[in-house]
Amino acid sequence: MKILISGASGLIGGKLKLALQNEGHEVWSLTRSPKNEFDIFWNPNENQIELEKINSFQGVIHLAGENIAGSSWTEEKKKKIYSSRVDGTRFLVDSILSLPSKPDFFVSASAVGYYGDRGDESLNEASPAGSGFLAKVCIDWEEAAKPLQDHSIRSSWARIGIVLSPEGGALQKMITPFRLGLGGNMGSGQQWFPWIDIDDLVQGFCFLVKNSQCSGAFNFTAPEILRQKDFAKTLARHLKRPSFFHAPEFLLKLALGEMGEDLLLASMKVLPERLLEMGFEFKYPSLEKSLEHLLSE
Repeated sequence: MKILISGASGLIGGKLKLALQNEGHEVWSLTRSPKNEFDIFWNPNENQIELEKINSFQGVIHLAGENIAGSSWTEEKKKKIYSSRVDGTRFLVDSILSLPSKPDFFVSASAVGYYGDRGDESLNEASPAGSGFLAKVCIDWEEAAKPLQDHSIRSSWARIGIVLSPEGGALQKMITPFRLGLGGNMGSGQQWFPWIDIDDLVQGFCFLVKNSQCSGAFNFTAPEILRQKDFAKTLARHLKRPSFFHAPEFLLKLALGEMGEDLLLASMKVLPERLLEMGFEFKYPSLEKSLEHLLSE
């Protein structure tokens, strides 16, 4: 198949592009900085896209978006996070709908932030959305893609948990402090910590691409559900370090504000119910197995 990916230069996009190419697909990138013949220019901030070049793709995978953890959530940063996901998706969807030859499927990233802080409530794809900034972003992000369904374009959303990779994201940021013996609980440590191995995440996207029955929302989280304190203990054990450090809730809120509350302290007991029902097999369903392969690479 001929597949177009936005955000192909990111941690997830780069690995997904390679995986799809290894499966024999022709993969093109939607990018602000084209470097070769398989790159197509777009600038969603300016509503610019090489429209004629995105015609006749069998599928589109949309991953582009402002980094939510790169800096503090000032009002300007929050506007960038929202606009890059919601307005960017809306512009891409409108562009697709204007094409004479539309794709068969559209797969978009979303996030478990959709559910908000839910304590000990078990959450599957049928659970209602939560409240808060990230929940609002995810709700509108998914809604922006739904007009495609009215044109018989199979559409699905991957509500992604905390991605584990030593090459970037949360795990990479954790490794150094944990190796220094500074790992441990964030807040009470009782909050549920929805994680997924980078390799299972990539294969999950490939699964959505290949299966014509897959549409709607899918939780991209590992089947093993852990509290943050148990995640910390397991990581510390693999690094042969203690996990005595405790970052108090008030300190995280003081230092990081809303970002700390939504990303570090929120509790989301998210289950990958639909992926499992559709027959997807996780290669790294437990944190033990995931860390064993990620930290040995």
